[in-house]
Amino acid sequence: MKFLFIGPLPEPITGQSLACQIFFDEISKKHTVNVINLSKRNFSSGIDSLGRIREVLAFIWHAWRKSRTADCIYFTISESVAGNLKDILIYLACFDKLSGMAVHLHGGAGMRELLKPSNRILRALNRFFFGRIGAVIVLGARHVDIFEGIAPVDRIHIAPNFAEDSLFVDEAPTRLKFDKIDPLRLLFLSNLIPGKGYIELLEAYKSLDVNTRARVQIDFAGGFQSDDHKKEFLHSIDGIPQVQYHGIVRGARKLELFREAHLFCLPTYYPYEGQPISILEAYASGCAVMTTDHSGILDVFANGQNGYCVEKRSPDSIRQAIERAVAEPAALCRMALNNRAEADGLYRTDRYNARLIQILECLK
Repeated sequence: MKFLFIGPLPEPITGQSLACQIFFDEISKKHTVNVINLSKRNFSSGIDSLGRIREVLAFIWHAWRKSRTADCIYFTISESVAGNLKDILIYLACFDKLSGMAVHLHGGAGMRELLKPSNRILRALNRFFFGRIGAVIVLGARHVDIFEGIAPVDRIHIAPNFAEDSLFVDEAPTRLKFDKIDPLRLLFLSNLIPGKGYIELLEAYKSLDVNTRARVQIDFAGGFQSDDHKKEFLHSIDGIPQVQYHGIVRGARKLELFREAHLFCLPTYYPYEGQPISILEAYASGCAVMTTDHSGILDVFANGQNGYCVEKRSPDSIRQAIERAVAEPAALCRMALNNRAEADGLYRTDRYNARLIQILECLK
């Protein structure tokens, strides 16, 4: 088959660009793939510069030209207003091939807001095109109703995210890790951008009593939206030896941080959140997880089974979860072992790729 692949590929690395790279590598093994790389230079959303406008116009031109010879189009869609308008123009450019297009929503929270009934014009425009698009892919059951009244129900498909194979650990090292739980290792590994909850996590740590703080270490890793945000954060942790920032990590260093961590923390309320790959990576690495009831997270997370569910924007709720984790190492270990087994059964890359290929092949 001849594929047209429209989506962001690293760099920068985000959950969406990583997912795109994993699937692109798989379909490239057996099919001819043309790419339109939608990647941006930073973590901002929308169209924020004249240069980006020129890039978007180029995307639309390439979509029209390359779609002419494509048997199938795979397209990861946006959740901002500007991004959705760009997507609509791409739908228009590929209009004759919409029945052979699969659109993949890697987020969820932002699209729900975008398509709400009060946004009449955008909702109507999307309904017009989604009625003709061959397949709509969402991350979990909690995102299906986003497209209620927009896309035919029988064209909506669920494809959960994944953890890369290199991150999976055996049971024995996980048990051994939890035999050495002083200090309790917390890990925040995601882009440090507003809404991801890293500021609230740090505030929660600082609010712990002196004795508990001495028993906890936090590792932060990921990129910042700007140098100013980075400087502000580094200033806030200056002089706190139990809190470390490791920069953007990949490969062996990423694997090491996950394997050392007992509790992975992502207290997110990010407006474009979907089903964070980092949570599934933590499962594969033998970590318990602290997170929130946000977007599609509870499709893959159950409070008390996979970890601790905390309130959004609440350092106090996070503090209580940390205190509970310190006091319950055996329970934390049980959750981590459960997460490792769950990831092995449900969130392997081969399962993810096979599901997407199955959906796309039905469009032939």
